Amino acid sequence: MEKKNLFEHIHELETQMNHMHGDMGRLKLAVKELLEENQRLTIENEQLRRVLKKEVPLEVKVAEPQIAEIFKDTHSHPYPEVVGEGYDNLARLYHEGFHICNVYYGHLRTEGDCLFCLSFLNKSE
Repeated sequence: MEKKNLFEHIHELETQMNHMHGDMGRLKLAVKELLEENQRLTIENEQLRRVLKKEVPLEVKVAEPQIAEIFKDTHSHPYPEVVGEGYDNLARLYHEGFHICNVYYGHLRTEGDCLFCLSFLNKSE
């Protein structure tokens, strides 16, 4: 092999290795994102299974004080009489740890109360 051909061949191999290195980095990032999403979905799935195993009473009991404040009205009834079963279901879902707002609907609440959800519950009154 001539020196010039050898150098060109080494340069081509180096270029191919750089492309493969870039591809490997992108693949590692994609796998990392998939593993994180899988973990989040596993946690959410476990939470949903726990909820399904419980018997859900027809009347939802409000345990969190922030939610109790939202439901407070002059008749001292925990839920407004104007809204029906749908409102009760959303309040129950929120109490069980899921978002009910249009921003994160159905996702697990991991950082405490959500102002969007609380605002939505407050508007529904």
